Amino acid sequence: MRVVIVTESFPPDVNGVAHCALQTARHLAARGHDPLVIAPATAPVAGRPETDAPCPVVRVPSLPLPGYPQVRVALPSRRVAAAVTAHRADVVHLASPFVLGVRGMAVAARLGLPAVAVYQTDLAGYARTYMGAGEATAWRRIRTVHSAADRTLAPSSAAVRDLEEHGVPRVRLWPRGVDTARFRPQLRDEALRRELAPNGETIVGYVGRLAPEKCVELLEGACGLPNVRVVVVGDGPSEASLRTALPDAVFLGRRTGDDLARIFASFDVFAHTGPYETFCQTVQEAMASGLPVIAPAAGGPLDLVDHGRTGLLVPPHDAREVRDAVAALAADPARRQAYGRTGRDTVEGRTWAAVGDQLLDHYAEVLRERTAVAA
Repeated sequence: MRVVIVTESFPPDVNGVAHCALQTARHLAARGHDPLVIAPATAPVAGRPETDAPCPVVRVPSLPLPGYPQVRVALPSRRVAAAVTAHRADVVHLASPFVLGVRGMAVAARLGLPAVAVYQTDLAGYARTYMGAGEATAWRRIRTVHSAADRTLAPSSAAVRDLEEHGVPRVRLWPRGVDTARFRPQLRDEALRRELAPNGETIVGYVGRLAPEKCVELLEGACGLPNVRVVVVGDGPSEASLRTALPDAVFLGRRTGDDLARIFASFDVFAHTGPYETFCQTVQEAMASGLPVIAPAAGGPLDLVDHGRTGLLVPPHDAREVRDAVAALAADPARRQAYGRTGRDTVEGRTWAAVGDQLLDHYAEVLRERTAVAA
C-alpha cells in the first residue's frame, strides 16, 4: 500500500503529532508498505540532527507561529500536489489537519483518493486559552476539515464524543501506542535521583511543552509541600514565567529518547496538568515507566488513568486538588508502588505495532468502502 502522510509537524519537532506521524511511518515501512511524509520545514537548530526517518520526507516552506516559534505553519506550495501525485498514493493520511492537512485533503479530493484524518489537537481548547474566545470558530474549522475525510480517527472516547457532538461524521476510535521497551521501570537511576533531590525528597515530574494550555503553574502548591521536589522537563514559550512561578522546581529543558526514559523512571510520581489533551502520550509513557499518575479528569486521561488503581484524576484547573493529590501519594510509598505496577501492566499490550495494525485495518476498510461505492 502506498500511503502519503501529510502532517502539521514531524521530527525533529517534539510533540504528539510529530511522534505519532513518525511511528506511523515506521510501522508502515516495517509491514512492507510504502510511506511518504509531507511536513513543514523546520528551523535548523545547532546540535539537533534531522530525524532518521524510515521513508522519504518532503519539506514544505514554513514560518514560525507568532508568539510560539516552536510551532511552524506551512506556506502555500505546489510541493504537496506534486508529491502525492508522484508517489501514486492509495491513501492520504492527514495527521492533525489544519493548514498543511487542508491542502492535502484538497489534493486527495482532486485526485479521487481516500483520505483518513487523524484528530489530535484540541483546537477549541487552544482558542479558549490563547484568545479567550473563538471556540465556535475553531469547531467550524474542525467540522469542515474532517467532514471531507472518508474517516476521522480520534484517540480517546472523550475526543470521539466531542467530534460527534459537533457534527463530525464517520468518527472511529484509534488510540496511541507506547514504546514499552524504551520506557520501563528498570531505568530508575539513583545517581540522578540524588542529583535532583539531594535530601531524598519525593520527586514529582512533569514532561511536556511549557505553554499556557498546559497549565503547569498548577504545580505551584506541590512545590511548597515538605519533602517534595518538582521536576519539569520540556521547553516552550511559558518557560520564563514558569521559572518565576515555580522557583523551587528543577527545570531540565527538553529531553528525548533514552535520556527521557531514564528521567521518567527516576520520578516517584508523574503529574500532568493540561486539561485539553485529546490523548496525552506522556501519561502512557509514565505508566510504562511504572509511575502513578495525577492528571485532570478531562479528555484523553479519562481513558488512560484508572482512578484509585493507576493514579488519581483531579478536577481540571484546580491547583488545590493537584497539591492534595501530590501530598497523598508523597505520603504513601506503598500506594505509589501499587499504582505504578498496575499502570505498567495496563499498558503492556499497547505497543505501536499493535496500534499500527489497527490503523492498517482502518485503511483497508476505507479502501473497501470506496470500491463498493464505485461499483
